[in-house]
Amino acid sequence: MRISKLKVFLTLGVLLTALAAQAQWVAVARAVSGRIQTMQQKSADGQGGFDVATVVIEAEAQKVYETALQRAQAHAPEIKLLEHNPRQRVVAFTNGVQTASLQANPLGDKLTQLVVASTLDPGGSSATPLVVKSIQNVCNELKVECTVQTD
Repeated sequence: MRISKLKVFLTLGVLLTALAAQAQWVAVARAVSGRIQTMQQKSADGQGGFDVATVVIEAEAQKVYETALQRAQAHAPEIKLLEHNPRQRVVAFTNGVQTASLQANPLGDKLTQLVVASTLDPGGSSATPLVVKSIQNVCNELKVECTVQTD
């Protein structure tokens, strides 16, 4: 009987610790919510690279994906939808010059990391403006304030 109580106590302790850790992680994610962070990398030989932007949004991942898809469809013909995958919450699109993909990754019930990436073509212009604009459009539609982090 005594061993059963000990097992129950230990199980509850582990469960409460895990829940507290998850709550702290979600609190940190919410603290950086709305900050658009960008990164660009050019290859050493100058033959390409990538542009990436991310933001944490206080919204359900499926809603973020659906909003991004609707925004891309609403801007036809200037933005052409290349593919979309509702299961993975991925949308690929192009403006005819640059191509980008975005993915809405759930971090919690109503917390999503939106990642937008584009390749850099040799000698081509940076895709960062396209990538950031894509995120800002989704944020605006969801009525969430998102700003580019400049530090």
